[in-house]
Amino acid sequence: MPTPPPHIRLHPDLSDERKKRQRELWLVLLGIVLIGVLSWVELRFFGVNSYLFLGLFNLNLILLLVVLFLVLRNVVKLALERKRKVLGAKLRTRLVVIFFLLSIIPTLLMFVLSVTFVQTSVDYWFKAQVEGSMEQALSVGQAVYHAARMRLEGKGEGIIETIRTRKFVWGGKGMNRLLISRRNDLDLTLIGVLSPSHNEQNWHDAPEWEHAWPAIKEKIVWADLEKKQPFWSAVWPGKGADLVVGIVPVDKGATGYLVLGATLPQGLLSKLDQIVRGVNEYKQLRTLKYPLKVTLYFILGIMTSMLILGATWFGFRLAKEISAPIQALALGTRRIARGDIGVRIDDESGDELGLLVQSFNKMAMDLETTQVGLKQAKERLEHQNAELESKSQYMEAVLANITAGVISLDDQGRINTFNKAAEAILGVDASLVMGSSPIGLLRGEFASMVQEVLTQLREMPASQWQRQIDLKVGDVDVRLLVNAVVLHRDGGEDAGIVAVFEDITELEKIQRMEAWKEVARRMAHEIKNPLTPIKLSAQRIESRFAKSVTDPVLTQCTGLIVRQVEHLQTMVKDFSSFAKLPEIKPAFGNMLEVIEEIVAVFAQSHRQIVWDVRVDSPVPECIFDHEAMKRVFMNILLNAAEILDGQEDGRVDIAVSYVEALHRVRIQIADNGPGLSSDERSRIFEPYFSSKRGGTGLGLTIVKSVIDDHNGYLRAHPGSPRGTIFVIELPAGKDQARWSQSA
Repeated sequence: MPTPPPHIRLHPDLSDERKKRQRELWLVLLGIVLIGVLSWVELRFFGVNSYLFLGLFNLNLILLLVVLFLVLRNVVKLALERKRKVLGAKLRTRLVVIFFLLSIIPTLLMFVLSVTFVQTSVDYWFKAQVEGSMEQALSVGQAVYHAARMRLEGKGEGIIETIRTRKFVWGGKGMNRLLISRRNDLDLTLIGVLSPSHNEQNWHDAPEWEHAWPAIKEKIVWADLEKKQPFWSAVWPGKGADLVVGIVPVDKGATGYLVLGATLPQGLLSKLDQIVRGVNEYKQLRTLKYPLKVTLYFILGIMTSMLILGATWFGFRLAKEISAPIQALALGTRRIARGDIGVRIDDESGDELGLLVQSFNKMAMDLETTQVGLKQAKERLEHQNAELESKSQYMEAVLANITAGVISLDDQGRINTFNKAAEAILGVDASLVMGSSPIGLLRGEFASMVQEVLTQLREMPASQWQRQIDLKVGDVDVRLLVNAVVLHRDGGEDAGIVAVFEDITELEKIQRMEAWKEVARRMAHEIKNPLTPIKLSAQRIESRFAKSVTDPVLTQCTGLIVRQVEHLQTMVKDFSSFAKLPEIKPAFGNMLEVIEEIVAVFAQSHRQIVWDVRVDSPVPECIFDHEAMKRVFMNILLNAAEILDGQEDGRVDIAVSYVEALHRVRIQIADNGPGLSSDERSRIFEPYFSSKRGGTGLGLTIVKSVIDDHNGYLRAHPGSPRGTIFVIELPAGKDQARWSQSA
């Protein structure tokens, strides 16, 4: 999974996104301006050109569709974001809906009012009164023009009549004086005559109209004057006034033409033209009343739609500007919640949202600093915990592997440590005593002893309590050496008590064994030397005086001395054997054959006893000292035979088996004699301890030493319902290979 960037931008590609948004903004603004301008042009120059109007209308429609496309695209994008549950989509939707509602309500209200106004205005424009007023205004203008024409025509006919009465020559001096006189009398601006060839004669006009006549002359239709038209007139605009020109043909132009001109008030001609154009346009528009209404409705609809779409688009823009920082903040918060403390939000705005982004970045920076500190502290703690765990594991390994039992109590006196050695020595499962008080678990003198230990160590924390105690664990008596001290914390406070105890039973046995060996060696040395002379002396006395002394006392005494000396020699021999046993010489052999050989001897010598050898599982060959093991079996079976001597149902069962899980040969020798007491079983293998009268107490001690030299085990158990069972376990397989190598 790719690692997210440490910085969150308000837009993924800020430069491209900004350029894209700026282009859209300019397009929308340009579209709004163009629609407004083109709509004004359509209304202002509605009747100029239908093609131009249609083109402008279509352009407005295209611009509206472009803006509609931009808005719909944003709507689709927003809908897809809501469907994909993009962060911030719901907020943007609410903002856009709010902007849409805020824009559509007043815009629709304005649209309704505008439509009503347009409908009322158009209906008012095309009322019959308006058309009648325009017709009347046109009639008034035409009447003024007609009156001026008629006056000029009357004046012209009067002047022509005078010329004919006085018989002036056409274009002569008399006519010239007449024209000057009539110009002044009739208040004419222009007066003159034209020859049949249209040349000016006797021409009199005001200086301001000198330039007007050539233009007027070009518009005269001479053919009509020469054929049927008795009078032609025209109005010509000028500076300060309008000139009404009239031409009267004489003899249909054969004699010539009389030209008259009078001025009218300023603007009459232009106003009359405007009235004419207005009437014509009005009549044209009247036929377009309903198309005009529809067009105006369309224009208002386009402008209304543009306002709504523009407001909606700005709503999208503003919603994005508002939601982008919030979306970035939410995304940053999520990443911080996932542990990405290095996240930052890039924002160059200086508004309140920018201040919020800056606060977020400062918070993230503080969190990162704190996390670095916590990480360092965590590393230190982990290192310390690792050291403590290592030390704890080491201590647990030590406690689990040392042979001494360890029990610790907390400051409340409850057991919180009970190692495996303590379980083995005391025969107690640690799970049964953990968390308990030792005083509640013990009774009698042991409870008092524990209370004594606790009291002494609490009163004298620096002291040490040490004592040897004898316990009975099951059927075995054990002796323990106990040491107890107070545990102290670094501050000197008491942390509880720890007691360490060792099973010194075997140690004391070994120490006693070594001591007895030394005693036996010295006794054998001190006793052995005088025994031979004593025996020889007694034998010489008997041989020398036996013939001369007939008293049997001499023979009895010398015989007793010899027998006692021989008994002492036997004891010395046993002492020597115990003090220094011969070295073990292991060799491969069949243990079962050795056992059967010894049992066969006893079966012949003690026929009153039943001797049974049973093989429970195949027994592999073993490595052992054949002679030493013969002495072992001889000693044990001899003790059994002596104990069962005189017992009618005497029986000795020997069971031989191979324990594969332990890689050992197990030999069980059981008799049905009277058995041993508990004290005898605990001391049976100690030197010079014997339950037989006259026994040296060294036989089983020597047997135990031989079995130990073979790296084996020898135990004595009470039989059922009576008797004694000796169990011998010797290494075989893998264990015997290791023992033979060490031997």
